[in-house]
Amino acid sequence: MGKLFLFSALWWLIGNPFIAMFVVLLVLYFLDRYFVRLLPDITKPYRRWRRLGALRSQLRLNPHDTPAKLEAARLHMEKRQYAEALSYLEGITAAMQDSPEYLCDKGICLLKTGRMEEGLELIGQALELNPRVRYGEPHLIVGEEYAKRQQREKALEYLEELAKMNMSSCEVYFKLGVVYDELQQKEKAKASFREATEVYRGLPAYKRRTERRWALLSWLRKTF
Repeated sequence: MGKLFLFSALWWLIGNPFIAMFVVLLVLYFLDRYFVRLLPDITKPYRRWRRLGALRSQLRLNPHDTPAKLEAARLHMEKRQYAEALSYLEGITAAMQDSPEYLCDKGICLLKTGRMEEGLELIGQALELNPRVRYGEPHLIVGEEYAKRQQREKALEYLEELAKMNMSSCEVYFKLGVVYDELQQKEKAKASFREATEVYRGLPAYKRRTERRWALLSWLRKTF
């Protein structure tokens, strides 16, 4: 009723129903971004593009800037451009070969570009150095890859390892539940979604804002 009243008032003020509808949607979007974060951030691709441009300029001036290459690789990984990310990571192997985060990122890129054995080897090295590297992300990604290849037992093996960790990320539990659901492990999927909502309740206020989207999605999957 409130949204209908707002739309009617704007239509009366502006005189154009399409512009009024656009304004209502814009208001709802910003309210969602501030309170719920269920909708994606429409400015993120632009900000990522700007940052990548700045990093490329930085690397033209200093081709040996390792932190810049790491950040550029991670941004390309966010865009699922794993081959481009790998090109940055391969240039800093000598400097970063003992970093579990670096080994994990490079292993994921190798995995996503079809070099599964090499990727698994590097991810294994990363997990030996730090079993909780990237908050369990490598376990989830390897599990997803095995699930895509219909290798159910291996997928479940990695997912079970992830489930044993006491994680504080609603996103990880939500994605874990999705993979369990795809593997027809319905009870484990529901347990993961339930765990995501439980984790959310225990988070401090400053952390809840970033995790709210995953908690809400988990609640919806658990309930419906």
